[in-house]
Amino acid sequence: MKTSKLILLAIIAILITIFFIVDLQQYLSLENFQAWRTDIVNFYEAHPWQTALIYFAIYVVVTGLSLPGATILTLAAGAIFGVLIGTIVVSFASTIGATLAFLVSRYLFKDFVQERFKSQLAPINRGVEKDGAFYLFALRLVPAFPFFVINLVMALTPIKTWTFFWVSQVGMFAGTIVYVNAGTQIGQLESLGGILSPALLSSFVLLGIFPLIAKKVL
Repeated sequence: MKTSKLILLAIIAILITIFFIVDLQQYLSLENFQAWRTDIVNFYEAHPWQTALIYFAIYVVVTGLSLPGATILTLAAGAIFGVLIGTIVVSFASTIGATLAFLVSRYLFKDFVQERFKSQLAPINRGVEKDGAFYLFALRLVPAFPFFVINLVMALTPIKTWTFFWVSQVGMFAGTIVYVNAGTQIGQLESLGGILSPALLSSFVLLGIFPLIAKKVL
């Protein structure tokens, strides 16, 4: 592996290690946000642009490094900014963060993985080149697939960066609205599990397979 890749990998590993050693994850919990919600909302009302930029930066860093906390941050957007502004901020922050994680994973691992498993990946590469946008769109609509896993794995395929960006933006939009809207009622939530009802998950699964079915029918 090239020196530049080793340095980048070391920096990312150090940042992730610091996150867990210092226990920064405790600040990205439902309980902590509920405790600080009033102060944060008051700060937002006094400094709307500054609050939005700080929140945006935190969201991009968390998703870009594939750290846990995106769900809480999305809920917090609804509680702080409301549905409209919260959805816009989260939509762009999550897509930019996902694309950064995608680019880092591609830079560090794509060449090695494609060369090491060339024969095994050949049919997958052909499928992605043909229907990659539809597969990604389906994955983005189904919350059962971990957000960060999709970012890292898709980077190892031939999908273009711009395609990954705009499909992620569109594909995650419905889920973003659902979570941000739930965040407006965050004070009434006892746990994150209250958001993922069976009916809601079933709806997302149907939305996820729809573009694939439509593609085949056409």
